[in-house]
Amino acid sequence: MTSLALRFVAALAALGTALPAPAAPCAARSTPRTAALVELYTSEGCSSCPPADRWLSSLGPAARASGGVVPLALHVDYWDYIGWRDPYARPAFTARQRTIAALQHAPFVYTPQVVLQGQDFRARGSTAFAQALVRIHAQPARADISLRIERLDQGALRVEASAQVPDPRRRTAAALYLALYQSKLSSRVGAGENKGRTLAHDFVVREWVGPIDFAPDGRVRESRSLALPLGAAVSSAGVAAIVQDRGTAEVLQALLLPACPG
Repeated sequence: MTSLALRFVAALAALGTALPAPAAPCAARSTPRTAALVELYTSEGCSSCPPADRWLSSLGPAARASGGVVPLALHVDYWDYIGWRDPYARPAFTARQRTIAALQHAPFVYTPQVVLQGQDFRARGSTAFAQALVRIHAQPARADISLRIERLDQGALRVEASAQVPDPRRRTAAALYLALYQSKLSSRVGAGENKGRTLAHDFVVREWVGPIDFAPDGRVRESRSLALPLGAAVSSAGVAAIVQDRGTAEVLQALLLPACPG
């Protein structure tokens, strides 16, 4: 675990963090405090992205230990033109990055970009980042999320998600998103800026579901079967759930649930 992650876990302990409560067969519920959603927009075609990928991987111990940080890597496709087609890139991830940029009136998108709690954040790996996580987690959650995972045949996961937004003023703009992610990935890059390099990735989003609207009473339930690529190890996969304001990109709550052993 990096010193940054250690400082973060210690800070959460000092705040009296309650861990997400696992339950049979494989389930978790968000805590009364806000978890920090960390989105990394990245590409295997970008020479400055591998250090950012390693940095995101370093957040794994803090994510598993505290539940206070939800790291996700979204690979964009606009680097594919230089000769290497990123196998993890999706047009939908590029569209999400552009939507967030438009909400912030940003003139362009870039990689690697860290979006912290729906806002551009350019101080990854710094003390400022650790301090930002603590500030986010000190805020009471504005949504409650529950997740349950069941393994199906052929590498698929059945995901049961439910969420609630107590404040009536936030329900109209709130939406639920689900992300199927995979860790312990490796690619040998054959062209482009990273030609000849072997790149490692964690928390790579493979499927993205949403936006899913909330009912007028502020509740939503969603059941989905999410399939991993053929031959993918279920043990390295998991699901994230996010409740976010579509008008501002503000994250009301997020939850990470790795697939349980067995």
